Amino acid sequence: MSVSDLPPLRDVIARHGLSANKSFGQHFLLDLNITDKIARATGPLDGITVMEVGPGPGGLTRSLLTAGAHKVVAVEMDKRFIPALDEIRLASDERLKIVLGNGLKVDPSAHDVTRIASNLPYNVGTKMLINWLTARPIFWDRLVLMFQKEVADRVTARPGDKAFGRLAILAQSVARADNLMDVPARAFTPPPKVDSAVIVLEPLPESERYDDLKSLARVTEAAFGMRRKMLRRSLRGIAKQNGLEVEPWLKAANVDPEKRPEALQISDFHRLADYLRNNAG
Repeated sequence: MSVSDLPPLRDVIARHGLSANKSFGQHFLLDLNITDKIARATGPLDGITVMEVGPGPGGLTRSLLTAGAHKVVAVEMDKRFIPALDEIRLASDERLKIVLGNGLKVDPSAHDVTRIASNLPYNVGTKMLINWLTARPIFWDRLVLMFQKEVADRVTARPGDKAFGRLAILAQSVARADNLMDVPARAFTPPPKVDSAVIVLEPLPESERYDDLKSLARVTEAAFGMRRKMLRRSLRGIAKQNGLEVEPWLKAANVDPEKRPEALQISDFHRLADYLRNNAG
C-alpha cells in the first residue's frame, strides 16, 4: 500500500474514534486540495526533511509525502493520533518519523529539518513562529504556515497597513513574508470561529537580516503598546528604564518624535534598537 492508497481521512477519524480537542486548538483540515497546495508551496522536496507540527490525523502529512518529501518529521503531542499516523508511516516506506511531544520544545535541527509546513495549533502558533525566527543559526530555508487570518495578516503586514506592528517587524527583519492563500472556516472539521490563512516565509540574505531581535522586540513592544500615541510618548517609559532621554534617542535614530509607530519603516525600528543596545545605562 502507498500513501495515495490510504482510506479517506473521514474514515480514519471515524475508525479510530478521533475528535478535535479544543484545549489543544485542534481543527481538522480534511480538504486534500488545500493540503496539496500547501505541500506544493513548500517547494521541491527531493532530499528535503520537512517538519510538521500538530499533524492530527495526517491530512497535510499525506500531501507532503505524496509531493516527494524525503522525510516528514511529524510532531504530535496528542497520543490519540499516533495509531492513525503510524498507518501513514507504514504506507510511506518509513519516510514519516513520528515524534510524540510538544512542538515548542522540539529542536528541529536535531532532526535535520530544513523546512517546516504546518497547520499550526491556534493557541501556540505565534510562539512557535517566534522560536523559529530567533533560532541561531537559522536552520530553515522556507516556512509554510497556517494561522488564524488575523495573525497571518499581522505577520505579512507592510508599513502603513492597519495590521502592521510588532510581529510584522520581527518576522520581516529576518525573512520575506507573503500570504499564500486564505482558508475559510468551513474548510475545517469542526469549523473554527474565524478564517485562516497560509503564509510563506523565506530567510533574507544573511547580510540583510537584523540579528538583534531581543532589542527590537523591546522597542516594538513599547511603541505598539501605545500605538495611537506619538513616539515621544510611547517610548518615554522604556527610555527612562534604560537611562535614556527619549528626544535625543529619537533624534540620534533619525526618527520623527511626532510620528506614530505604524508610520515608521522597519529600518527605523532597527536604528532605534541599535541605539538602545549601544547606549542603555
